[in-house]
Amino acid sequence: MTPSTAERPQMPIEDFEDLVGAAPEHVRLEMVDGRVRTRGPLSVEDFEELERRAPETVRLEYINGKLEVKAVPDGNHREIFVWLQEQCMTHRSDLRVYGESGVKTEAYRKGRARTDGAIARKGHFKGHGEWSASNGILLVVEITSRDRDTHQRDRVDKPLGYAAVDIPIYLLIDRDNSTVVVYSEPDEGRYQQIESFPWGSPVALPDPLGFTLDTEELKDYAD
Repeated sequence: MTPSTAERPQMPIEDFEDLVGAAPEHVRLEMVDGRVRTRGPLSVEDFEELERRAPETVRLEYINGKLEVKAVPDGNHREIFVWLQEQCMTHRSDLRVYGESGVKTEAYRKGRARTDGAIARKGHFKGHGEWSASNGILLVVEITSRDRDTHQRDRVDKPLGYAAVDIPIYLLIDRDNSTVVVYSEPDEGRYQQIESFPWGSPVALPDPLGFTLDTEELKDYAD
């Protein structure tokens, strides 16, 4: 991560001002060192209300009781997501890769994570609201972004949150390290198996997916 990326604010000041203006009266926001934070505790109910009111350009999550801002995907991020969709359809035509899926995570489903993608059977999300329970989601994927919080969010907090609600597989496509990391076998709030593969290697996904990813194309999106 370059210093300029590490110092970049989570959102433009104009978006922050719009978010402040849309926030519920009792939710007070501030930007400190480029990070958006709340003054005082934020309940999951207040988060959901804030998220509903947020400008379309702002993508929010609720991780470990704190407000988080999810980075807007760049071109390589979007190409990697399309690659995963194609891989899934090639091997499992009964499944779909759903982008930008809101999932209830963490203990007692108190977290609200906005995944880069979720694999489930076709039609699974029919009738769901903004935030879905984890039941029926077979895999969630996160593609790291060029922002200061990607390490804590994608490599630390997200694995714990997804394991806590027993999502069978968490797939981390790590652009910083050019690796694909497969987390599987959730038990007692943690994934028991973690395997890392360099881009270009075959990546075997365990059950309930049960197919192998061809990751050679990912090399085209190294940056």
